[in-house]
Amino acid sequence: MSKSLCSKDLYCSFLRVTSQRYSALSLSEVSPIALSHDSISRWLEKSHCQPKDIWELAKQKVVRQKGVIVVDDTVLDKSRSQKVELVRWQYSGNVHDIVKGIGMLNFLWVSESNEVSPMDVRIYEPKEDGKTKNDHFRELLQSAKRREVKPDMVIADSWYSSLDNLKCIRDLGWQWLMGLRKNRSVNRNQKLEDLKIPEEGLKVHLRGYGWIMVFRFVAKNGRTDYFGTSMENPTREQVESLVRKRWEIEVFHRELKQTCGLECCQARTSRSQRNHIVLSVLSWIKAADVRRKQNISFYQQQWEVVKYAISQQLKYELNTT
Repeated sequence: MSKSLCSKDLYCSFLRVTSQRYSALSLSEVSPIALSHDSISRWLEKSHCQPKDIWELAKQKVVRQKGVIVVDDTVLDKSRSQKVELVRWQYSGNVHDIVKGIGMLNFLWVSESNEVSPMDVRIYEPKEDGKTKNDHFRELLQSAKRREVKPDMVIADSWYSSLDNLKCIRDLGWQWLMGLRKNRSVNRNQKLEDLKIPEEGLKVHLRGYGWIMVFRFVAKNGRTDYFGTSMENPTREQVESLVRKRWEIEVFHRELKQTCGLECCQARTSRSQRNHIVLSVLSWIKAADVRRKQNISFYQQQWEVVKYAISQQLKYELNTT
C-alpha cells in the first residue's frame, strides 16, 4: 500500500486538467507520484478543507475593491447515489423539480470590470446544523462584514428577499437588489402583479420594511420578473446592469459542474463530500486566474489541456497504419 500522501495542490490540479473522470482511482492512475486510490480516499476523508481557504485566495480581490455580492444556491445532482451523506430530496431550479442532491449556497464577488471571485460557500443540510438557507445567507453576510467587505450592492433572487434578510442587509449599512415574487404585498395589501409599473420604476411601500423602488421586466419568452431595490431614485439602466451581474453566478455554477467535477465525488462521507466541494471551488479560482493572465477564453483553456495528448495520439495512429 502506498505511503505517499495526496495534497490540496495535486487534487486541485487534477480537477482542473481532467475532463472525464474525477474519482480517486482515476487520480491514482495519472498521478506523477505513486498513490493508491485508497490512500487518496483516506486523505479526502481526513482532510479539513474549509470555506476560509476560499476566502484566503479571494480577499485580495475583494477587500477595498469596488464590486457587488451576488448570492445564489445550486443543487449538486446525486440522483444515482444511494448511501452518500448530505444527499437529500430538495427543489432544483435547474430542472424545476424535486431531486436528490446536495444543496450549496455560494457568495460571489463581481467587480466593476465583471471579474468573478468566489468569496464563501455553505452546504445546506438542516439535519446536521438545523439551519435554513436564509440562516446561512445572513451568517455569510455578517461574515463578509467582519472581513471588511464593502459591496456597492447585494444581489439575489426572490428566494432571499424575506424581510429578515432585507433588514439584515440594511443593518449592515449596505444596499440591495432582489427579485420579488409577483404576489408580494406592497402598499395597502396590493400585489405587485396588480400594479401598473412604468418603465422608470415605481416607489412602493414594502410591508414590514419601508419604501423601495420596484421595476418590472418582461423577457422575450413572455416571462415577467419583478426586482426591488433599496437604492434612492435608481435608473432603469442601473438596475438592468446589476441584474446582468447576477447572471455571473449562473455561469459560475455551470463551469464548476462541467469542468471542476463538482458533482462527481463518489465518496460516501459528509467530510469527504465537503472537502471535494471546497477543492472544486479552489480549482476553479486557479483556472480563472490563468485565464485572466493569459487572456484566453474558457474554451481555449480546455483545448490547451487536451491538445498535446491528441497530437501525440494522432502521430501514433499515423505511424502504425
